[in-house]
Amino acid sequence: MRLSVLDQSPVAAGSTGAQALANTLDLARLADRLGYHRYWVAEHHGGPMLAGPSPEALIGPIAAATDRLRVGSGGVMLPHYSPFKVAETFSVLAGLFPERIDLGIGRAAGTDPITARVLQRDRRAAAPDDFPEQLGELLAFLEGSFAEDSPVARLAALPGLPEVPEPWLLGSSAQSAVWAAQLGLRYAFADFISPGGGEIARLYRERFTPSGRAPEQTCAVAASVICADSDEEAVSLATSGQMAFSLLRRGRLIAIPTVAEAQAWLAERGERPGAPAGRRAILGSPETVRAGIEALAQEYGAQEVIVVTITHEHAARRRSYELVAQAFGLTAPERATAASL
Repeated sequence: MRLSVLDQSPVAAGSTGAQALANTLDLARLADRLGYHRYWVAEHHGGPMLAGPSPEALIGPIAAATDRLRVGSGGVMLPHYSPFKVAETFSVLAGLFPERIDLGIGRAAGTDPITARVLQRDRRAAAPDDFPEQLGELLAFLEGSFAEDSPVARLAALPGLPEVPEPWLLGSSAQSAVWAAQLGLRYAFADFISPGGGEIARLYRERFTPSGRAPEQTCAVAASVICADSDEEAVSLATSGQMAFSLLRRGRLIAIPTVAEAQAWLAERGERPGAPAGRRAILGSPETVRAGIEALAQEYGAQEVIVVTITHEHAARRRSYELVAQAFGLTAPERATAASL
C-alpha cells in the first residue's frame, strides 16, 4: 500500500496565507525525504482558511523543490475552466518534470455559490452542467484523440509532448465512480469529505474498463489523519480543524484556530473533541493510526491512502506525517533528480 499527501495549505490563525504557502513547500520537502509516493495540492477559493486556490501555480515550485515525489492537483475543479487551457498548463508541467506530474480532476465548485459565480467569465447565466463533455474534451487534448478532420485537432500538439500528466478522476459520489470506470481512469475517493464510500469504490472496481489511461483499476482513498505521540494528544490537536470545519458548515469561514481556542469553543457547546459532524478522522498514536489507515484501505479496496492533515501548528503537522511514515516503515527510494530548467 502506498501513502501519499494531500495538502490544503491551511492558514493558521495569527499567521498569513504567504506563510501557509511556505509551509506547503516545507512539508513537500519533508514528504519527499520521508518516502511518501505523491504530493497533491487542493483547489479552494474565497476564504481565510485555506491558501490553495491554484494548484497549477503550486505544482511547479513543489516539483522543483523535491526530487522524487509525484506532484499534482487534488484537484483542478474543471467546471471553472477551459479544458484546453488545463491541458496546456499540465502539459507544460509534465514537460518540465517528466513522469512526475498528476492531473487530478474534480467536478465540485470548491467554494460557495457566490464565489463560484465570480469565477465565471460569463455571468449572464449559470454555467452549464456539462462535466462529462468537459472531461472528454480534456482527455482528447491530452491524448491527441480528435478526428483528423476536426478543426481543433491541431491544438492537441501540446507544448510538453511527448511527456503527459497522469490523469485521475476525483470524487465523493457514485456518479464519479461510474465515470472513472467507464473511461478507464484512476480514481481517488474523498473519504475525508464523504465517509463510508466503500461500496462506491467497489462499484468502480466492478465496472472498470481497462484503457491506455490505466490498464487496471487503481483506487486511492483520501483520509483525514492526525498522528501524535498519544491518542489523547492527537484528539486535542484535531479540535482546531473540528472548530473550523464545523463553522464552515454554518457558512462562517475562519483561519485554523489554536487548540486552546477550539477547546473552549467546543466546551461552550458541550461538544466532544474529535471529527466535525458528518466527517471521519483517523486520530491517535502511531499504532492507532496505522490500524485505522489499514482498515480504511481494506474498506475501499484501495492500493493507496492519501493523508490529509490539518493542525494549527505547522510543527504538529510535520510531526504527524513523520510519525505516520515511521509507523509504516516508509523510506525514500533512490531516484535521479527530474530534469527541469
